[in-house]
Parts: sequence; structure tokens; C-alpha cells
Amino acid sequence: MAIRGLTREQAAARLGAEGANELPSAKPRSFLAIAWEVLREPMILLLVAAGVIYLILGEPRDSLVLLISIFVILGIDLYQQNKTERALEALRDLSSPRALVIRDGVQTRIAGRDVVRGDIVILTEGDRVPADGVVLSCVSLTVDESLLTGESVPVRKSPGDQNLSMARPGGDELPFVYSGTLVVQGHGVAEIKETGSRTELGRVGKALQTIEPEASHLKTEIKRVVGIMAVLGLSICALVALFHGLSSGSWLSGILVGITVAMSLLPEEFAVVLTVFLALGAWRISQRNVLTRRASAIETLGSATVLCVDKTGTLTQNRMSVKKLFAAGQIQELDTSGGLPLRDGLSELLEFGVLASQREGFDPMDSALQHAAKNYLGTAKLLHQTWEFAREYPLSPKLLAVTRVWQSPAQDGRIIAVKGALGAVAELCRISQSQFEEIKNSAEAMAGEGLRILAVARADFGSGALPPDPHEFEFKFLGMVGFADPVRPDVANAVQECYAAGIRVVMITGDFAGTAQSIARQIQLQGSERALTGPELDRMDEATLRREVRSTNIFARVVPEQKLRLIEALKANGDIVAMTGDGVNDAPALKAAHIGIAMGARGTDVAREAADLVLLDDAFPSIVQAIRLGRRIFDNLKKAMAYVMAVHVPIAGLALVPVLLKWPLVMLPLHVVFLELVIDPASSVAFEAEPEESDVMQRPPRNPKQPLFDRRTLALSLLQGAGVLLAVLGVFAAAMHRGEAETNVRALTFTTLILANLALILTNRSWTRTILNMWRSPNPAVWWVVLGAASFLGVVIYVPPIQTLFRFSRLHASDIALCLSAGLLSIAWFEALKVLGRLYRFRTL
Repeated sequence: MAIRGLTREQAAARLGAEGANELPSAKPRSFLAIAWEVLREPMILLLVAAGVIYLILGEPRDSLVLLISIFVILGIDLYQQNKTERALEALRDLSSPRALVIRDGVQTRIAGRDVVRGDIVILTEGDRVPADGVVLSCVSLTVDESLLTGESVPVRKSPGDQNLSMARPGGDELPFVYSGTLVVQGHGVAEIKETGSRTELGRVGKALQTIEPEASHLKTEIKRVVGIMAVLGLSICALVALFHGLSSGSWLSGILVGITVAMSLLPEEFAVVLTVFLALGAWRISQRNVLTRRASAIETLGSATVLCVDKTGTLTQNRMSVKKLFAAGQIQELDTSGGLPLRDGLSELLEFGVLASQREGFDPMDSALQHAAKNYLGTAKLLHQTWEFAREYPLSPKLLAVTRVWQSPAQDGRIIAVKGALGAVAELCRISQSQFEEIKNSAEAMAGEGLRILAVARADFGSGALPPDPHEFEFKFLGMVGFADPVRPDVANAVQECYAAGIRVVMITGDFAGTAQSIARQIQLQGSERALTGPELDRMDEATLRREVRSTNIFARVVPEQKLRLIEALKANGDIVAMTGDGVNDAPALKAAHIGIAMGARGTDVAREAADLVLLDDAFPSIVQAIRLGRRIFDNLKKAMAYVMAVHVPIAGLALVPVLLKWPLVMLPLHVVFLELVIDPASSVAFEAEPEESDVMQRPPRNPKQPLFDRRTLALSLLQGAGVLLAVLGVFAAAMHRGEAETNVRALTFTTLILANLALILTNRSWTRTILNMWRSPNPAVWWVVLGAASFLGVVIYVPPIQTLFRFSRLHASDIALCLSAGLLSIAWFEALKVLGRLYRFRTL
């Protein structure tokens, strides 16, 4: 009788009544905790100090405005924090351990947190058990329970009655499995009895691990830059305060000027920008069906030079159908309708292929055999339904075949069916070398058409005790079944996109070389005429292997253990390697690769835990999309950091130059706060939302050793800042020369700085396209920042109370035109550089 499991309605009701299958996690930080963290930032402390000095100087209005500005900055930080937390929460939901359950009679993979009491769960090698349950049926099921018992030796499981109550873990041959433990061998079906905090894991107080931020190369570099600028800023702050105090005689005023200088030099935006970019970047990548488990993978994505991928389910649809049958030297092609009768010997081949498969048919090949039997034998639903299953000899690394033993009520003896790799089944059948070569030629011909081959054999056995090893049966070779797995329709374009981006694609598969080469030709993989097999790899020393992997793009008949050798050889050649994997034995290779990519749908939990990324739909184009997004994220991060560096140059210059030249002070703490209200959202939100450059996948991979602030980027950034500073000082000097009042000089200078800042934002949206060419690339976040900044500028210039606070006078239309012209002129050279870059084919970024 087929297992139906719970209905979706029953599962939803129990989930609502009993809660999610998760342990209590740490409470989210409260508003006060986040606020206290923000208040300890150096920028806030400087604002508080400035407010206290204004109070002492008898300027309570200025002090109040600075206090209000603290709350405004706190609000922006809380918004950014909330956006980041929502992105991380979405990632945590995706990274919840997956469980394969049967609901409404259909196999469904769900998040582990959605498993409920009464669910029927399918457990296979490499899975984490999602909750406590009773084993209903199993074959060679062995579980590592060291998480609960401390015992390192895995324990064997045996089936039990579904009415049993849960018992404590420990010991062999018990029918219970426990949340968090690992299936290391075999497979089974269990009914869930307890979930969440009611599990054994919950009772002993274990907590689920969460994604922790890692000290990536970017974080280390930015921490170093921020440290240098902080020391520099505080040193200059002290010197300026001392100089102004001595020259003016007003020490409080000197400290106020020093605080302004420190605020203008502190690059507190860097840490915020990096946090927001990595969190939102990981969230964006998850929208392309790729889960980021380690933030460092985002910065490495754009450096990948080699992409090693499995064939089945990644390049193909993993939707098997029986395409051809081979028996007694004859090959017959099947159609989906079953209209053509089977030739002699092929019915028995198909029949024993079904007997060697699971009755439920969860495996794609088992399902394909069941479907073909239904079409061609006509009695698939009744086929051997009265036969009793006696034993299974599972597939193992030493014998790549599954043997199943059946007892027929009409016969005293037993019937044995085996299916598996041709070499393994031929060994069991003890066929001669000449026969094997003949059969192998037919197998290679079928594999050359892109078919996956399984051999089938049968044996008869008396009523005595079954032998411990299937080699002791007298098998008769029946033939081979050829399965077709269609290529995903969008793979060929994705492969060409990789080639355009300078990324080499390497196929690693356990299938025959002919099958792999046929698929390679369909997806236009380079070098499809040559393939290396696993046995050939075993005969190579490391030097030979390193030489061969430089030019070979197809590796066939490869077992998981050999993947690690291939990854190490590619790394030894200087490649940055991304690799996909799904099995327990793939975990070492996934960890060894620079970017380990685990399969989310068919992969094991062990593979997912070892990987940097999890491919939720197992599709190759999703990997390419992740690489595209990784490049976009790094490009935009670089633009944001360059902008932050550039904009601090004129701010610091306007704080320092008037002190040194004894001009009127233009920059006061309040003005720096206004600028921060523009810089913060521009650098962390607007640039993050910027669309990718048109050539993002037409350029070679980025050198991973290249720093974020390389000499070229730093030079261009400082030149941008210097250009703005010169334009602003030009307006400042012109106003002074005309004998303008101090309030008018300050208003003109500050307005020029704001408009030049907005021009900096627009020009840094792209380092290859001009501002005029960017109108076709919408980025609403940028225009909200520009519109907001322009509106606030209008308020501080034309609303009398605010105008007085900022110590401004009203500007005329001609004044605004002068400021706007100076602001645009400050970035005109960079726009011209972009045009020259297109004409002479060089990149500024």
C-alpha cells in the first residue's frame, strides 16, 4: 500500500497549533540596544561634544539642532539595520535544513522548520534528521548520534511500530531517529513524533547554529583603511584645535573647529556600506535561487576562472525516461505512448529492471522504469504485487549495483534482480572478456547518444539462507537500459556567457565518457571531443594531472573522492575554482574549492554545510546569474567606497583651509551633519541598487589579490574629491573677492558643495557610461537621494528660521546657477575620461 502521509491541510493545522520545528533562538536586539550601539559611534560622540560646547558658548538653538540631528542619524541607521536584518532573516529561512516528506502521497522537499508531528520523512545517506521519529522501514540505515550521545561510532537502526513512544538515544538496532543527527549510510522512512523544543535535541538545550559574519578580505581591508583615517583625523583634529586656539585666543572655538575637522575626516560610512552591501547582496543572490552561506563567497564570485559542474540535474533536467533497451545484441527505442510491442527478451529486461528498483519509485531512474513498465508491460501496478520483498544488497563504493531479493508465493525459491553500472553487473554475471567487450561497444554507442546506461541481471536462489555477498548468486545478464535526461534549455546560453566572461566550464560526471561528450556537444562545451575517465586519473601522478587539467574540460566515470584531486590540481595551476557537489563524499572537495556550491534540491545536508553557496534549484544558469550578481555587487561596492573617499576630500578641505588661511569658517558641525544625511543613504542604498554595467560578463575575472582601494581607484577617487574641492574653493574665493557678507559666502560655498556632491553621486553610478547615457538605466534610489538633498537644500536656504540656524543668507537665481555650474564643472573631467575610455578601449573601473 502506498504511503500517503499527512494532507497539506493537516500539516498546516498542526504547524499552527504546535509551532515551527525549531529551537528557541536568541532574542532580536531591542530598539534600545541598537540605539545604544549607534550612540557609541565616534560621529555621535563628536556631535554630543559639539552640542555641549554650543551650550557653554550660549548657543542653545545650535545645541538643540545638533541633538535633533542625532535622532535623525539614529533613524537612518535603524532603517539600514532593519533592511539588513530582514535580508538576513530571509536567508536564515532559506538555509533551514531541508526535509523530504510525503504529503498527499507526493514526495515534497520542505524547510526543516515546516516539519510537523505525523509527517512521513524519507531519510537518505547524508541527510540531517529534521525531528524525532520512529523508523517505519529501512535498508542498512546507520546514523551518527554523537551530537546527542558523544559516541563517535554510528549506530544501526531497525524498523519499529508507528505506535511506539520515543525513547532515549543510544545503542544499535533501535527504531528511533533524533533531530540533528546525521544519516551516514542507507535509507529509510520515519514517522515524526516530536518537533522543535520537544525533541531530544531541545531537551538537552542544544541551539541551532546561525549564519555568522566572517572576517573576509574586504572587511580586513576596510578595517585597516578606517583605522588609518581615524588616527589621521583625530591627529589633525588635535593640531587644528591647538592652532586655532592659539591664533584666536578662543579655546572652546578651537575645540569646535577641531571637532568639525574630525567629523569631516572620519569615514564611518565604510563599515555601514560593507554590511549593507553584503547582506543585501546575499539576499539578491537568493532571489536567483542561490543561497549564500558564507559572505566571503560574494567577493570571490567575480574572481572565478573555472566552474566545475556535475552533469545530472545541473546541466540536465534530472527527469529520466527510458529511451532504449538492449538485449541479446538488439536495441529497441521506446516512445512515450508504449504503442510498439517489445521484442523478445526486452520484456524480461524491463520486468527485472523494475524488480531491482524501489516500489515507490522516488529515484528518477526507478520512476522511469515504473513508467516504462506501465506503458509496455501493461500490468505495472499489479506487477509482482503479491511477491514479498526479502532483502536488499545496497549500492556501495566497491560494488556500484543494487541487488533486491523477492519471494514468490507460487515458487519455493527466490528471485534476485540487480541493476547498476555495466562493469559491476558484468562482474556479478562473470561474463567473459570477449562478451564484455561486445556489450561494452553497444553501451558506448548508446552513451554516445547522451543516454545514461544501467545494466540488469537476474538470478534464482533456493530456500536456504541468503549469502552475505551478492557475488555468491549465479546471475544471468539480461541487457541494458538507456535513460535519457534532457539538457536544460537555457544551459547552452549560460555556458557561452561564461566563456564571454573568461570563465572556463568543466564537466565532472560519473557517467560514461560518451554520455558526457554527447551532453557537452549539446551545450556547446569547448573541448567536447576529449574526455578523461576516473581510472585514467588514478594512473596519473600529480604533475601529470596538473598538466592535463589545463586543457581537459570533460571528466567521466569520476567518483567523488577523485573530485578533490581535480580541484587541488586546478588550484595548483593558479585557477580560482567554483565547484558543485551533492553527496557526502563531495564535502572535502566543496571545502577545498574557492567557492563550494552544493545542490539544494538533491544534495545532502553534509554537502550543504560544507559549501559556500547552495543552489536551490540545482540549475546551472543560476550559478551564472550568481556570478553576474557577484560582479555587480563588487563593482557597486567599489563605486560606493570611491564616492565616500572622494566626498570626504572637499568636506575636510573646507574644514581645514579657512583655518589655515584665516578665512571665515564655512563648515560647522551642523553642516557636516547635513552632508552625512546625504552621504549615508547614497553610499549604502543608492549605489547598492545600481544596475550592473553592460559589460559585466564581457570582461575577465577579477584578480582576487587586487585590493578594493588599488592605486588606480584611490587616485581617481582622490582626483574626484580634489576637483570638487577646487570648484568649491573657487566659488568661496570669488565670493570673498567680491566682498560678499560672511553669511552669503557660506551659503554660496555650501550650496556648491551640495550640488557638486550630487554630481559626484551621478557620475559614480558608472565608471564607463556618462551621466547622459545613464538615463536609460533606472535607479529610483538615486533619484530619491538627489530629490531629497535638493529639497532640504532649498529649505535651509529659503526658510528663514532654518536659514538662520545654518548662518546662511538668501541666494538669488544667478547665485544658484553659479553654484550649479561650478558643481557640474567639478566632475566634467571624469565624464570626459569615460568618453575617452570608450574611444580608446580602456576601463576606468
